[in-house]
Parts: sequence; structure tokens; C-alpha cells
Amino acid sequence: MTEISVVIPTYNEEAKISETLKSVLSYLSKNFASFEVIVVDDGSCDHTLREVKKYAEVKILKNLVNHGKGYTVKKGVLASQGKLILFMDADNSTDISELKKLQPYSNDFPVVIASRAIDQAQVLKRQNLIKVFLGRLGNKLIKYTLGLKINDTQCGFKLFQAQTKGLFEKLTIKRWGFDFELLFLAKIFHYPVKEVPVTWFNYTGSRVTGMAYLQTLAQVFQVRINYLLSKYKVN
Repeated sequence: MTEISVVIPTYNEEAKISETLKSVLSYLSKNFASFEVIVVDDGSCDHTLREVKKYAEVKILKNLVNHGKGYTVKKGVLASQGKLILFMDADNSTDISELKKLQPYSNDFPVVIASRAIDQAQVLKRQNLIKVFLGRLGNKLIKYTLGLKINDTQCGFKLFQAQTKGLFEKLTIKRWGFDFELLFLAKIFHYPVKEVPVTWFNYTGSRVTGMAYLQTLAQVFQVRINYLLSKYKVN
């Protein structure tokens, strides 16, 4: 079985994806005997796929139309073969080398997540004040509504044991809110989660708009309603 699978969702990432793939492939080849990198493209209309195809060792999955990050990550994870599964952002905002901070916990914790919001985390370039405010507001809402004792649900760098793939099958949110839905599923299915401080850099060009933040906050209630309606089929 492959040691680790790295899933990278992309959408119009031609400017950054090549640099990210070089970094990821270099790090994995030095630190793992076997690995796979899966890029799942979410209907890009630029030259993202042209850049990815330069790396023959990278597996490519394609969405014919744009579905959202949650749908795209889910597709990649369910296609993966690794004992460990990492999904990360295409802009490498949490550098692949930060995996060395998460991996030591992966034997004892089925879910290990990167955090920008706990002691020893470093944010080298912050988001604008509106996004920071909405992020903090969202975190309080997530904690209160879903009962998650996690300080940063949305950092796009998360490591899973293969046994947790069933959580991804149960995801219902196709866009940004899938992160906290996934962590809520981990909670109700009794998979312990470890939050680990990392170094993070906010690259310009983020596609998460202020309106997207508000839509994502509304999805917190969708997750709660799903649970109350037994849509997650908890035994």
C-alpha cells in the first residue's frame, strides 16, 4: 500500500501549481518510499491542466464543470490509495514541509489538522481585516453550533488515516464549508482530532470572497440540521 497520498484541488491555478508540484514531489521523494500525488481540477478555464501535465508522475482527475472545493477534495480522497492522505491547497500556502509537524501525531490520531490560530502558529502574511473578522466570527459560530473544540477548522492542510475515508463519503457540502462538516463528522463518529500549529502565508489572489464567507457561515446551520435529521446515519 502506498505510504501517503497528497490530494491537491485546483481551480484556475496556472500561476502557482507548477511551483507547488515541484515542491511537493521533491519533499515526498526525499521522505517517503512510496507516494502518490493526485490533482483534481475543478473545471479550470485557464492553463492549469497544461501545467500539471508537465509532471508525468502526477495523477489527474477532472471535473467537467466547477463543483466546489468540498466536492473536489472528496473526489480525490476517495480515489487515493495511501495509508495516510493529505489534502493541501494548490498555492502551497501551508508549505508541504509543514507535513513534518503533523506526521508524528498520525499514529495516535486518525485526523491531524494544521492550525493558524493556536500557540506557536505563524502567519507570515495576514488576510485583509474583513476576512480576519469574518474568520473569527465564523470560528465562534462553528464552535457554538457544532460543538467543535477546534480553533481553526478552515486551514486547507489536513492529514488523515485511510480508515477515515468513510467520513468523506458522507460529506454533503460541496464548497468551502466542507472542512467543518468533515470535522463534525469526525466528532460524531469518534475519530480524535489533533490540531497542530503551522507556518502559513496568505498568497494574493484568493477566490474566497466576502460573500463566500457569509455563505459558508450559513452552511454551519446546514450541518446542524443534517445531524438533527439523521442524514449522517450515526449508529
